[in-house]
Amino acid sequence: MHPMNPRRISAARRRAAGAAAGILAAAVVLTACGPAISSGEPGDAGSAGADRSADRLQAPAGESPRGEITIWDRSGDLYNVFDAVIDDFNEVYPDVVVHHEAVDIDAKLQNTLITGTDVPDGVFLDDAKVAGLADHLWDLSDVLAPYLDDIAPQKVDVASLDGGVYGVPFDLDPGLLYYNEKALTDAGVDATAIETYDDLLAAAREYQEQVPGSQPIHLEQSAFLGQLQLEMYASQLGTSVADENGELRLDSDEYRRILGWLRTVNDEGLGTRAEYLSPGDVGALESGDQVFYPWAIWFAFAPEQQLTRTSGDWRAMPLPAWEPGGARSGAMGGSSFVLPEEGENAELAWLFYEFLMFHEDGYSAVWGPNDTYPNGLATSIPAYAPAADPAEPLFGPVEGLGGQDLWTTAVEAGAEVPGGVPTPTWWAGAVDYLGTNVQRMYDGDLTPDEVIEQSSEDIQANLVDRQ
Repeated sequence: MHPMNPRRISAARRRAAGAAAGILAAAVVLTACGPAISSGEPGDAGSAGADRSADRLQAPAGESPRGEITIWDRSGDLYNVFDAVIDDFNEVYPDVVVHHEAVDIDAKLQNTLITGTDVPDGVFLDDAKVAGLADHLWDLSDVLAPYLDDIAPQKVDVASLDGGVYGVPFDLDPGLLYYNEKALTDAGVDATAIETYDDLLAAAREYQEQVPGSQPIHLEQSAFLGQLQLEMYASQLGTSVADENGELRLDSDEYRRILGWLRTVNDEGLGTRAEYLSPGDVGALESGDQVFYPWAIWFAFAPEQQLTRTSGDWRAMPLPAWEPGGARSGAMGGSSFVLPEEGENAELAWLFYEFLMFHEDGYSAVWGPNDTYPNGLATSIPAYAPAADPAEPLFGPVEGLGGQDLWTTAVEAGAEVPGGVPTPTWWAGAVDYLGTNVQRMYDGDLTPDEVIEQSSEDIQANLVDRQ
């Protein structure tokens, strides 16, 4: 590994000090930690079982690497955050020129990799799509080796395939239970007493008695995000739609339990069924009709920037457990950085991502106060344990959550996320079946068993068997 230069002065810390006094722009577009919302299949990138042992990226040799790299990111807030770190990177590697481009990655990446024309050196990519493109990516096992023991297991697992690791883990997106503390307190409901999903049902029923007509728990209406949330619940139980070999395991007691609980919420009228932060969703949140939101940490964006009436009323706590003593969080979404094999200087792009994610000045500039987020990036936590220190928060208390110390809550929840497995190449394509069938269950057309049976048959026949 090329060592970091310890002699420079940290521009990241100088910038952080100045940015902390800034004013957050009102129109920041959140791309930070949620997925790119698309139900399109990532595509078959080739033979998943191929021997990739010869395709392991190596770090550049020498003390002064030089060259130019092209980095693709989605436009929006994270593009701005990463862009601002380039100056810090160049203090360590002054001879590496970074061309940072805002790109519609979903629309452009796959065809670029297939044609091999103008291939970037590094790309920001949803975790769910890494495995589907692995045949075009460098195996990062060797360069990541010094850091692997300190990276959240779930993040390594979702970017792994056939013994290789194909993504530099970025964010850890632990699930949390967001709740409207003011509305619940006014109704005499103590949310902090919730420890299990049965407790959450009981609290929702109690709230509904005090606030007739309310539907306290969020039920996701988007098929894509509904499937993503379903996988968050499954993650808590140590499972997922596919096993480590990509074989379906939807037909299980765990999924029956989750789907049964969701059906109870729906059938008892305890759920507001709406698309994430759609006008109807926001309206129910602002009115106090919807007061429980089991979601990834990135829901923190809502009370910070979108919920004007109830901003400051919300709080976050670990997810309820499925059974007493069970895990209080599961992973929901996430992204990594991938390095295409056809990139001209992928080894230099690795240096950029190594700095961004594993060097203190890099990850401090990403999650700490900056020009885009004067209080820090509070919509995820680092996947790298030394960066996710409960005692050394990178972002400050969240005003939209009443000044809560979300950092500590999220880091502690993240530590409870069970390990995972590689995301199958067909995961996004499964939305047409599993994600859609969950919505049909809410419509009353399918039972939980029928969701499992029909989804399993269709995914197997139309996705798994056609790889």
